[in-house]
Amino acid sequence: MKIIKNYLYNVFYQVFVLLVPLITMPYIARVLGPTGVGINSFTNSNTQYFILIGSIGVSLYGNRQIAYYRDDKAKTSQIFWEVFLMRMITILVALAAFFIFLGFEKSYHEAYLMQAILIVAAAFDISWFFMGFENFKVTVLRNIIVKLISLACIFIFVRDKGDLTLYIAVLSISQLIGNITLFPYLKRYINLPNWRELKIWRHFKPSLVLFVPQIATQVYLILNKTMVGKMVSVEAAGFYDNSDKIVKMVLAIVTATGTVMLPRVANTFAKGDHEQVKKYLYLSFDFVSAVSIPMMFGIAAIAPKFATMFFGKAFDAVGPLMMIESLVILFIAWSNVLGVQYLLPTGHNKEFTISVTVGAVVNIILNIPLIMLLGTSGAMIATVVSEFSVMSYQIYIVREELDLSKMMSETWKYLLSGMMMFIVILTMNLKLRFSMIQLVIQVLVGMIVYCGLLWITKPKILEYIKKRG
Repeated sequence: MKIIKNYLYNVFYQVFVLLVPLITMPYIARVLGPTGVGINSFTNSNTQYFILIGSIGVSLYGNRQIAYYRDDKAKTSQIFWEVFLMRMITILVALAAFFIFLGFEKSYHEAYLMQAILIVAAAFDISWFFMGFENFKVTVLRNIIVKLISLACIFIFVRDKGDLTLYIAVLSISQLIGNITLFPYLKRYINLPNWRELKIWRHFKPSLVLFVPQIATQVYLILNKTMVGKMVSVEAAGFYDNSDKIVKMVLAIVTATGTVMLPRVANTFAKGDHEQVKKYLYLSFDFVSAVSIPMMFGIAAIAPKFATMFFGKAFDAVGPLMMIESLVILFIAWSNVLGVQYLLPTGHNKEFTISVTVGAVVNIILNIPLIMLLGTSGAMIATVVSEFSVMSYQIYIVREELDLSKMMSETWKYLLSGMMMFIVILTMNLKLRFSMIQLVIQVLVGMIVYCGLLWITKPKILEYIKKRG
C-alpha cells in the first residue's frame, strides 16, 4: 500500500533525524555550554514568529489543495505557482519586519542575522507540494543528504564557545540549500502557468483560515521559550529547549502518520467516500496509541539520569523537565489524528482553529503564574495542560461524527502494558549505574515487556499486522 510505503519513508527519516541530534546535541551542549545553547534557542524562537507570519498557513493549505486537484495537471500547475508566489511576497514582508525588529533589539545581533537565513529558506520551501502528491521519497532523500552535510560541517567548524554564530549559520544555510534542491523535481508534475490568468491573492483568505490555528499552536511551542528566556534566564531557555527537542524527536515518529494521512484523507474525502475516511481514522488512532503510549512511558522512565549522561552535568535540570513533558507525546499523538488527519482534510477548519486556540489561551493564562512559582518546570506544566486541552476539545467536537467507543476500545491494553513497562524501566534507571550501554539495555527490556503484554492482551492491531504481513 502507498500509505504504508510513505509512512515507512517518513519513519525512516524521523529515525534518522532522531539519530543525528543524538550525535550532535551532546557535542554542542559541551562545546557551546548552557549559555550558547540558550542563546540559539532564544533567538531561534523569536525568528520563528516571522517565519510563521510569512508562511501564512501555506504548508497545510497548499498540501490540501494539491491533494484535492492533483489529477488535473493544468489546475495543479496554476495552484502551485499562485501559492508559491503569494508566499514569496509574504515572506519578503516578514523579512522586512524582522530587520525592523532587529533595529530595536539590543542583544545577540550576530545570532539573529544568521537566524534570518531561515526566513529566506522558508520562501523556497515547497515540500507541501510533494506531500500533496504523496511523494515523500523526494523530500526524505533530500533532507537526509542535507542533514549529513550539516552534521559534517558542525564537527569540522564548531570547536568552542566562540563558534555559536558559525553553528547557527550551518543550520540555517543547510536549510536554505535543502529547500532549493527540491525545485528540479517539479518538472515531472507541473508546467509553467498561464501568467495572465494568475490570481495569487485568491489563496490568501483560505490560507489565513489555516494560519490562525498555526499562530495559536506556535504560542505554546515558541512563546514558552521566549518567556522562560525573559523571566528566568537564557540558560533556563536552553534547558527547556533540550527537553523539548528530545521529546519532539520521539514524537515525530508518531506524528509522521499525520503527514502521510492528510493528503490521502483529503483526496478520499474529495471523492465523497466518507466511510473510507472513518476507516482510515480508526486504524490510525489505534496505531498511534500503540506507538505513542510506550514512548511516553519510556521517556519518563529514563529521564532521571538520561540528561546528565547525555548533555553533561551542567544540564541535569533537563531530566525533571523531560518527565513532565513526556505526557504530551500521547496528547499530541491523539490530537494529530483527530485534528490533522480528520478535521482539516474534511473541511472542519473552524473546529480545528478553535481547538488550538483553546490550547493557546490556556497556555497564556497558566504561563506567567506557573513560571513565577515554579520557573522552567512551570512553563513545561503549562505546555502539558495546553496540549491536553486541545486533545480534549477535539474529542468533544468529533463525538457525534465518530464512534469514540470503537476508536478507543483497545487503548486500555496499551496503557496497561505501558505502565508495567514504566515500572520496570524506572526501577532499573534508579537502581543501576546509568550509561549508554544501560540505556540500550533498558530500551530493549522495555520493548520486551511491552510487546510481551500486548501478546497476552491481543489488541486488534496485531491481527491487522498479521494480515498485512
